[in-house]
Formats: sequence, structure tokens, C-alpha cells
Amino acid sequence: MTLAHPPRTPGTKAGKPKPGNPDAPAGDDRPAFRRGDLPDRDTILRFLAENPDRASKRDIAKAFGLKGDTRAELKGLLRELEDEGMIERDRKMLRRPGTLPAVSVLEITMRSPDDDLVARPAEWLEDHGAAPVVTVRQSNAGRDRSKSRAPSTAAGIGDRVLARIFATTHGAKTTYTARIMKVLDRREGLILGVFRASPGGGGRLMPIERRGEEFTIEADAAGDARDGDLVEVETARPGRMGLPRARVHAVLGSVEGEKAISMIAIHSHGIPHVFPAEVLKAAEEAKPAPLSGGREDWRHIPLLTIDPSDAKDHDDAVFAEEDPSPDNPGGIIATVAIADVSWYVRPGSALDREAFKRGNSAYFPDRVVPMLPERISNDLCSLREGEDRPALALRMVFSSDGRKISHRFHRVMMKSAAKLSYQQAQAAIDGNPDDASGPLLEPVLKPLWNAYAVLKRERTRRQPLDLDMPERKILLTPEGKVDKVIVPERLDAHRLIEEFMIQANVAAAETLEKRKQPLIYRVHDQPSLAKQEVLREFLGTLGLSLARGAAVRAGAFNGILARASGQPYQGMVNEMVLRSQSQAIYSPDNLGHFGLNLMRYAHFTSPIRRYADLIVHRALVGTLGLGEGGITPAEESALEDIAAEISVTERRAMAAERDTVDRLVAHHLASRLGEAFEGRISGVTKSGLFVSLPQFGADGFIPVSTLGLDYYIYDEAHQALTGERTGLGYRLGDEVEVKIVEVIPLAGSMRFEMLSEGHKMPAGTRSFHKSGRARSGGPKKPGTRPPRGRR
Repeated sequence: MTLAHPPRTPGTKAGKPKPGNPDAPAGDDRPAFRRGDLPDRDTILRFLAENPDRASKRDIAKAFGLKGDTRAELKGLLRELEDEGMIERDRKMLRRPGTLPAVSVLEITMRSPDDDLVARPAEWLEDHGAAPVVTVRQSNAGRDRSKSRAPSTAAGIGDRVLARIFATTHGAKTTYTARIMKVLDRREGLILGVFRASPGGGGRLMPIERRGEEFTIEADAAGDARDGDLVEVETARPGRMGLPRARVHAVLGSVEGEKAISMIAIHSHGIPHVFPAEVLKAAEEAKPAPLSGGREDWRHIPLLTIDPSDAKDHDDAVFAEEDPSPDNPGGIIATVAIADVSWYVRPGSALDREAFKRGNSAYFPDRVVPMLPERISNDLCSLREGEDRPALALRMVFSSDGRKISHRFHRVMMKSAAKLSYQQAQAAIDGNPDDASGPLLEPVLKPLWNAYAVLKRERTRRQPLDLDMPERKILLTPEGKVDKVIVPERLDAHRLIEEFMIQANVAAAETLEKRKQPLIYRVHDQPSLAKQEVLREFLGTLGLSLARGAAVRAGAFNGILARASGQPYQGMVNEMVLRSQSQAIYSPDNLGHFGLNLMRYAHFTSPIRRYADLIVHRALVGTLGLGEGGITPAEESALEDIAAEISVTERRAMAAERDTVDRLVAHHLASRLGEAFEGRISGVTKSGLFVSLPQFGADGFIPVSTLGLDYYIYDEAHQALTGERTGLGYRLGDEVEVKIVEVIPLAGSMRFEMLSEGHKMPAGTRSFHKSGRARSGGPKKPGTRPPRGRR
């Protein structure tokens, strides 16, 4: 049943009545509900979820037009729902368990990629599962912190606020937004900024964020800070007049130094980087896992770790052998062992709460912000060579053509036979073993490579998306300055470990799904039809085609990439195919993994650095009866919220890592103004061109106003800017020469001047389809809008 005039969620508009059912709102296929009738249970529960600010018995009766005896019936129905635990009472207000009241105290934890604040309720019962995520909307005035006195509702990360809650229900899922009513407590954490000394002592903290605020630092609160130092400060309660006050907590060095740059990204993205005392205490008090309680002894198996040469934690080990079964000629048994983090990090513990808050480890050129304290990640859970370590392991049996026949999980105690780098393992296979890899060549390494050859056959048949987008790595000097940017060589050793881990992740998802155990999948949806159409139009300009239809497969993109291989536009096609893809996320609903071309996929292999993997470990431990540390009912019921939260923290870490690289490169090139560099156009917009410097792996911008005295037409299909008068222009993927004319290190931005002449554009690039015009005509300040062209 539905309402004759259903109460509206704040901020929504009433729909037009549907034809034939004048009492129902537009888009509602439920039968009309006659005002004055007692609503059913589902309707009441939906009303409470969507109207937290009108949730008393009186409000319900008024909304549904109930009078007389029907009000008495409503009272009885509400009592039944309360006795069954379907609703709970907070004074006179009613609400569903696990939902937020109309006015709540929130703690702001981070900033979303869309620049909204993200919060969680300050008080939440663990019985209700994970606390819901709340998106905090702030007015433009509330976001403006450039003024000396910010509005009382302006809030930042770490603040505690009183907020009005707005709920929106979609089926069984309720999402929350909030509007701040009052800031109760300013940032409890540390704030990063640049100390600017005052002549009379003390100084000010200048913000590193565009929307940051200034603080006054008294002389006795400045510590050892000197002018230009990057400092962390503790804030005091703001007074009624003037700027808020702060005290220097730590001096991180000169803001001009590269080592300060990653800290700027950590703070600006709200990444927790200081472990609370209770978390460090719990880590230090943790005892090594015992060989008991059903844990199998696998210490005789020569499992080994193969990792980057500078890795400090080792959470996966591998081993392979021929299958001795006569029924599987040429088959292999691949073994993967993963650090048993679930033994040490139990649900609801201090370690668990902090791990969930961080979501994942974040990696920067000069440091790592780990998900777990070093006592756990680099010691007890690191599969160190020659030391007993607990692990969750599985054996997978494959036929000679790479098809998996069976697999089984085990909880074990292992001892790594060796710690090898990718380069060491590859060199041994290539005929150059060293003292560490030599003794393992015949018994361990060659069987591993044989197993990889078998797994490659299935990978070739599966055809995952095969983009050629080399990753660059920044190498620093001992002083923390940029030394050089390299593209690490891609070895078979890398591919071997990657394929072993993919197969382990698939096995984890299959096992849990078969046992009907809720889990968090790693999902990657296929490209949207809109993105496919944009790519299809672009490829058409190059004489390439993409088949139409919603059921596109990864192999179709591989065919395009193969046809572009070796052509001048190879990099451009790879870039556009990448842009067409959906973003991979975590979800309790299985959408499959388009990029890997897999139906079932979960993250299982890195529980030291990813919370999603820890959840999968707990699910396996619980459903397989492997001992302590299994998933709890509260976690199972909160998987959707957990998946949403860790998807956000993953994007947060990626953004911080990317910003750090941009700032490092900008800082490195700040002293090279006026120099010319070879680059490639990596982005085309109406406002200008983005040009990447392959030597450094960073982008700069060329405003369209500086390209020359012409009107430039933006053509989205061709990803080009073309001069209306000359017909000369620039296109995505073009190799160009540019000069650096401006660098802003703290912002990580660079402005270039184009030195290369435009070239004659293909016919059709000056059409007005999906295009705009921009007038060029001389330099202008970065960030200003280019003059509008003639219509």
C-alpha cells in the first residue's frame, strides 16, 4: 500500500500523479492508499526511514490521517514492531534500529573525491553494525575559509558537529546527507600548515589548502619553528574575536624540502597517519600465533616470497609442483600462502577500528602510511625468511591447459624458505642465479615458472583487458630530493606473482559464494553505453571501430589496442580506452570483473594493506570452521557500508599519491623555468591542452589563449583543438615541444608554453558537433576562463 499524499523527504519534489491512479506519485507502481486507513508494517517502516524528523506516534497518525479507533490500532502495531526489534524508541521519537535520528552529532572523518565532507555518527551501538556514512553538505559561505572569521557552520576534517539528517531510501538501502547546524568542537587532530614568523615573536599558521584557515601562534607556542617551516599544530578553542589559536606540535622541516610534500597530501586528503596510543599498545601486546587449534604445520614446504627489492612487509608466498595424479597429466598444483592477519586483528578491537578507518595503506615516494602498526605489518604478519608465521593458504590444482580442477583452503604455520626480489628470481631463471636464488632454482623456481606457463594458457583464452600504460616510479636521493623518474621493467616474475594472486582471489570468491557466505567482492562493471559511444566516435576518426551493443567484452578492446599497436596514435588509443572504463570498487553484490574478464573476484591476497582482504579472510575462517577470528553477524549485516567506506578510502589514497607525485615533480622543475622539454598531449579541453612530460610522469597546462592569434574549435570526437582560420591544431597524443613558464610547487601545477607548430587536422575536426570555440590571443593568468569565441 502507499499513501494518498505520501510525506516527502526534505529536499524532494512531489511527482505528477500517474494516469489512472490519481492518488499515487509519479513512478510509483504500488496501489493507492486511502487516507484514514491503517498503513501496513512496511509503509510505517519506510515512513520512519524517510522522515526521521517526523517520527513520533502523533506524526505518523497525522501523516496518514488516522483518527479515533484507527489511532488505537496504530498504537498496537507500533508496540508489536517495537517488541520484535523492528523499531526502537528514543523518548517520544521512533526509528528503525541502525538508522540516524533527525538531529545527530557527527564526527567529520574525511573529504570525498567530490569535495564533500564525509562523517560518521559520534555515538553508535556496535550491535547495529558499521556506523553509516553521512555526506555533509556545506553552503558556499560555509566552505569559504579565506575570511578572517569563518561562519560558525564551516567545518573541516576532525570537527565534531551537530547536524540535521536527511535520509533517502532506495529499496533496502538508506543513504544520508546532513546540513551542519553548529560546530561543537574544532579539529581534535593535528593540522598542517606553513609557519610564518612575526617580528615580535610567534607568528601565524598559513594554510596549505585553498579553503584552509589561518591560526595565530603565540611566541611560547611556536617551539623550534622557523619562518617557512612546515609544521603540525594542535588547535585551541577559538575565541570570540580574531583568529583561532594553535600550538606547534612538530616541525617537519622546510616547506621547500621534498620530504614535506607527502605530508601535505596526507593532511589535505585527511589520511590518518598517527596511530592512537591504544592501537600501538594492542599491537605491542600481541603474541605470536600458536601452532594449535587446528592450524596445520606447513613449515617443511619451501614457500618463498617474491617482492620489490625495497619491500618491508611480505604478505604472500608461493610454491608449485607437478600434480602426481595420473588422471591429470601435465597438470600442476599451485600453492599460495597469505599472512593470517585475521588472527591478530579481531572484529571490534582497537586494531580493527583503526584499520577500518584507514581502509588501506597509502604509498608515497618517501614513506608509507600503513593500515596496521609496524609490529603487525612488518613483524608478526610479515612472512619473514626462516621464521615461523601463521598463514591462510590454499592449494589449487590445474590441468595442463590451465583450467582449475579444484582448490582447498588451509590455516597453517609456515616458514619462508627465502626472500627474493623480482629481479633476483628473474635473473636466476635467465641463467644468472646468486647465492640466495641458486639453491632454489631447480626445486622451487623452475616449477614456479612451469606453473606460470600453464596458467598463461588460461589467461590467453580468457583475454583480460591488456592496456599498455607503463607506470612510472620516482626515485629520491638520500636527502629526499627527486633523483630521476623511471619506468620499471615488466618481468615475467611480476606476471607470475600477479597470476598466482588472481587465481587465489578467484578461489576465495568461489568458496564463499558456494557456501552462501556474504563477502565483499572486487567488482569492475563494464563501460557505460555513454562512455562506449564517446570512445566509438573517437575511434571512428582513426578508422577504427568498436562493435555496438551492451554486452561488449574485454576482448573487443584488446582487438582495438592490437590494431593501434605500432601506430603513431597507439598511446592516444590506450589513453582513451582507459578513460572509457568504469571504476573498480568494493561491493557485497557481485557484478563481475570486466577488466580481468572474471565472473567472481574478491581481494584476498593483501590483508596487511587492504581492509577488504581482511574481511574476506574472516569470512573464510568463519565459514570453513578454521578457528578463531571469523566474521561476525554484525559485520555481515554491515558489508554494504563497509564496502562503500573502503572504496572511498582507496580513492582517497590514490588521489593523495597522485598529488604527491605532481608536487614532487613541480618542486623539482621549479628551478628550470624557461627550459624546453619534449612532451605529449594527454588531455584536450575547451580551455586548453594538458601536456605530460614522459621524462617525469607529470602534467602541465597550456591555456588556449596562448596558442596563437586564432579562434580554436574544440572537437570532442577527435579530441582536438583546431584553428578556425588556419586549420592547424593539436590533438590528443601529439608529441610536442613545450617550455615551462610557471611552476607552483605546493599546488603541484605547472604552466607551459607551446613551442611546436600545430599541424593540419583531418577533415571534419572543425565541425561543431559537440564542440566549442575558444579565442586565443596572448598570455593570461592560470585558472582564469579563456575568452568566449564567436557563436
